Amino acid sequence: MSEATMTNGTETTTPAAGPVFAVKNLWKVFGPRAGRIPDDTSLHGLSPAELRERTGCTAAVRDVSFEVNKGEVFVVMGLSGSGKSTLVRCLTRLIEPTSGTIAIDGEDVLAMDKARLRELRRHRASMVFQHFGLLPHRSVLDNVAYGLEIQGVGKAERRAKALEVVEKVGLEGLEQRKPGQLSGGQQQRVGLARALAVDPEVLLFDEPFSALDPLIRRDMQEEVVRLHREEGRTMVFITHDLSEALKLGDRIALMRDGRVVQCGTPEEIVGSPADDYVRDFVRDVARADVMSVRSAMRPATGDDESRGAALGPDAKVSEAIEAVARSGFPVRVMDGKRCLGVVDHAGLLAVVAGTAAPAPTPPAPAAPTPTVPGQGEVVG
Repeated sequence: MSEATMTNGTETTTPAAGPVFAVKNLWKVFGPRAGRIPDDTSLHGLSPAELRERTGCTAAVRDVSFEVNKGEVFVVMGLSGSGKSTLVRCLTRLIEPTSGTIAIDGEDVLAMDKARLRELRRHRASMVFQHFGLLPHRSVLDNVAYGLEIQGVGKAERRAKALEVVEKVGLEGLEQRKPGQLSGGQQQRVGLARALAVDPEVLLFDEPFSALDPLIRRDMQEEVVRLHREEGRTMVFITHDLSEALKLGDRIALMRDGRVVQCGTPEEIVGSPADDYVRDFVRDVARADVMSVRSAMRPATGDDESRGAALGPDAKVSEAIEAVARSGFPVRVMDGKRCLGVVDHAGLLAVVAGTAAPAPTPPAPAAPTPTVPGQGEVVG
């Protein structure tokens, strides 16, 4: 359980060790007597159409479990109707789950009273929506400061904080403009700045860039990457766009019909798809831009360790292709001064063609005390 403290008269929570969000066996069912659906295992194997026909209910989220680690970008991806937006709204109970558990820093979200829930939404987990929801009669600066105003922060303090985040998202010089005077990308930056102004532990993005033009969308993706690199803030990002998921996500949960069908790193999703649905989803991905050189590596032999370019183990196959083409020699995969192996033409071709064996997951750093075999995260 996280430790509650008092700051400026407001109860806040000191993050505990462990995942920021822990979700287990989560269901959200719409329809009559929804609560019976999670408990009746005979209904769990039905398709969405069969479930509606038999019960009159729609299971938007079906028995989903996952954890979001501190400082990571966790992407939930799926097509329209997969349940991803319902899922992210359940995290802060904007939509009330039907059953299951949700914890933030070890604290039970479903047990929170109204006051504690307001504190969660105002201070700890801020949402950035697809539709900006800006106040049309207020300036950029006042829109950004709105969350702080609701919290009761003084005018001078909230103005100073708003100016700080306006600069951070690249809107300096536009502080006094109204939303109607801004482009779509600029309006979304205001929405992002408003979420950042309250300094939340977690940012929740619900398809924030899907309505933007492709070039503006790419710029906003780069903005998220930059902010994460500079601040290391935990992010949960909802999208239907696979390329966006692969670009932004440290890990990706792929949803279909309310279920998480696979959860893993971009390399795991592309290199080891869990089923035919995932395999079809990633079929057209440029594997060289996603797979690391670990997936193409072979043991070093002869004088392999003394010649050729060197790359780190997390370098992409596309980088190795360029290096091998330039030098004509295999590329050394180096972890500091230790050669882990080499990558040659044959290994690179196998990865690009999709015939290489998936790279092993890098081992976790050694712990100071022994761990229990079989421990790991739960994935729905």
